[in-house]
This record gives sequence, C-alpha cells and structure tokens, in this order.
Amino acid sequence: MKQIFVILFLMLAAVVPAQAACLSQSEARQAVASGQAASLGSVAGGVGGEIVKAQLCKQGGGYVYRLSVLKNGKVTNITVNASR
Repeated sequence: MKQIFVILFLMLAAVVPAQAACLSQSEARQAVASGQAASLGSVAGGVGGEIVKAQLCKQGGGYVYRLSVLKNGKVTNITVNASR
C-alpha cells in the first residue's frame, strides 16, 4: 500500500509544472545588471496595461516576470519570459 502512494506521488510530481522561485530585489537587480534577465522596462510595453506589481523569478532554467497588470479596470496576473 505504501508503495502505491509513493508511485502516485512521483507521478503527480512529474505532471505538476516546476514552481517559480522568485528573487529578492537585490538578486533581481544583479540578474538584470549581469544580462541574465531582461529589464522590466524592456518587457513592459507588451503587457497591454499598467503593471501594478512585478516579481522576477527563476523558472525552468530561465527567468520570468510574474506581473499583476491593470487593464480595463481589472487586475490580471500574467507571466512573461525574461530570459536573455
């Protein structure tokens, strides 16, 4: 019975996408300054609204911005590739 739970857990872990590990402000500045990640300003034009919150995160071997964007009076959460 225990083996079945272990197998189910491992199968579920393989299906669930990797969680993004978000960087501190200092780490984010370093990643952008070193050229590893795009600046927020360089991706801001393509989001179609006003960015109200932004986090730079490592995900799947690269970087992404997790953004909260105000569009048409509604806040939506989007993820934008930030890898160079």
